[in-house]
Amino acid sequence: MRFTGKRAVVTGAASGIGRATALRLADEGAAVIAADIDEAAGAALADASEGRIAFRRCDVTQPEEIEALMAAADAAGGLDCLVNNAGAGGSRERIDAISAEEWDRTHALLLRSVALGIRYAAPLMTKRGGGAIVNTASIAAFQSGAAPIAYSVAKAGVLHLSLVAAAELAQHNIRVNAVAPGFITTNIFTSALGVSGAAQRQANAVIAGAAAKAQPIARAGRPEDIAGAIAYLLSDDAGFVTGTHILVDGGMAVGPRHSWDPGSPGIFDMIGKAAGL
Repeated sequence: MRFTGKRAVVTGAASGIGRATALRLADEGAAVIAADIDEAAGAALADASEGRIAFRRCDVTQPEEIEALMAAADAAGGLDCLVNNAGAGGSRERIDAISAEEWDRTHALLLRSVALGIRYAAPLMTKRGGGAIVNTASIAAFQSGAAPIAYSVAKAGVLHLSLVAAAELAQHNIRVNAVAPGFITTNIFTSALGVSGAAQRQANAVIAGAAAKAQPIARAGRPEDIAGAIAYLLSDDAGFVTGTHILVDGGMAVGPRHSWDPGSPGIFDMIGKAAGL
């Protein structure tokens, strides 16, 4: 019960990583405000939580709604923990085709919303003597090919924002960190493609199968894997941790496939074969 007596806000909480995080924090004693634009799923989460989670609609692309969300938490008893998690795939266009409007929309959702979440939460946490913030980044922040370019650049921005904000807010006893998920089976992929219903479930099964083969840990990542890392970073167990990130990717970033898959030949294997060795 690491969060007993604490109040947390989680954005993008109606599904996926956000939902798992809201439930994890509530399970450990926090009073949670779950924010999302999906009112039906958010209300269902609140109903299922037996009073531990309250839902509030919030479109994080609208600054005034972010400010109102943080104010609601403060009015309900204060704000101790914030998870800036809301997001979607954004524009899928390549750099030679994306429009300025598509770029701005993606960054408003994935990066500006995180900055404004911190901006409106920090004064409220300062009043309480400190707090902890975790921002959701992505493995796409570290490499190309993991996501579209606008998404990837925005998530790289989330990492650097977390670092700089941690420095600026240290004087107020506010810790800021990020979590960078790898291949996690949520609906973010199918939603970006406009797939729903039975087709979405089938596609997610295919994605899960592919994910299990994409990294050293041979299973798809689960939202609960990320929720556990977020809970650690928010808790007093991470009281000496700020301005950094945790990469939760099943080992996807450890190196090229031949470094961990005995069945995949490396460069020396290919040279040796070519040389008849």
